[in-house]
Amino acid sequence: MDIKKNYTYNFESLVEKIKEIVAIARQDTVYHINTELLKTYWEIGRQIVEHEQKGKLRAEYGEQLLITLSRHLAKALGKGFSRSNLQNMRGLYVSYPKCQALSGKLSWSHYCELISIEDNDKRSFYEKEALSSKWSARELQRQIDSSLFERLLLSAGAANKEKVMKLARKGQEINRASDMVKDPYVFEFLGIPEEKPLLEKELECRLIRQIEDFLLELGKGFMFVGSQQRVTLGNKHYYVDMVFYNKILHAYVLIDLKSGRLDPEHIGKMNMYLNYYKTEVNEESDSAPVGIILCRDKNSIAAEYALGGINNQLFASKYTLYLPDKEVLISQVKKALKE
Repeated sequence: MDIKKNYTYNFESLVEKIKEIVAIARQDTVYHINTELLKTYWEIGRQIVEHEQKGKLRAEYGEQLLITLSRHLAKALGKGFSRSNLQNMRGLYVSYPKCQALSGKLSWSHYCELISIEDNDKRSFYEKEALSSKWSARELQRQIDSSLFERLLLSAGAANKEKVMKLARKGQEINRASDMVKDPYVFEFLGIPEEKPLLEKELECRLIRQIEDFLLELGKGFMFVGSQQRVTLGNKHYYVDMVFYNKILHAYVLIDLKSGRLDPEHIGKMNMYLNYYKTEVNEESDSAPVGIILCRDKNSIAAEYALGGINNQLFASKYTLYLPDKEVLISQVKKALKE
């Protein structure tokens, strides 16, 4: 019996030791990935800044440079080189002129939040707190939004400052270091397929399949690009439910599905997607993209075209020749619901 107990103890000890070895290895891997990613993005930022300085580019030309550069790099290297991300790389070099100052213990998403802070002391404070408290990028964003730095400055006395810090750490997200590998930027850098967000309801999955099959069956030039297509602005990720390309119109067709009624913010977000595709995804030969929002509420199903940025009436009419009208789309949604 004693031998059996001793064996059990030794076996459990072995399991714990192996788990510890794997945990350390994962930690080292995360640190290495972040370090290499930061070094790469810092160097890209340095090249952009030096190119601007040599050409003495003015601000408006600098923006155009990033747009053109983004298109060329996306073609050659794939995702991860949007104008927004290139701006962040440039900002990383400007905010941290010495690459050695960057810590692999923080992810690229952490630094995207930090470089948005112009004040050096304020940025240094959040960076140190993120490191010591092991804040996730989302937690760092929350602390910045809550004006933790300013509240500490306004707190008189060590006791009050400690009280503010205790309140700040309440509700803090404790994330494992390995979670930083889930950063979409790392996926792009390593060429690993991204874990796309899952739709919450089977209804939405069914709607996507129904609309995808329907548009492809129209045979009017539709090509399916993909679902949950990411749009990154600043350090925030958005996802377009479905994206098609119509080769007759030479235009992207963006579709967003909403489980409730149509709200003004839905149109605003679609308009943002359209402007993003028009500026950063479209080729010179492409027409302006078109957006379709499909919504469902208790009593009715509505389909609305968000024709943001399309002022030419003839052009808008041309779209109606190749896109199904609202009634047809509504009938397809109803059909999916019945099934």
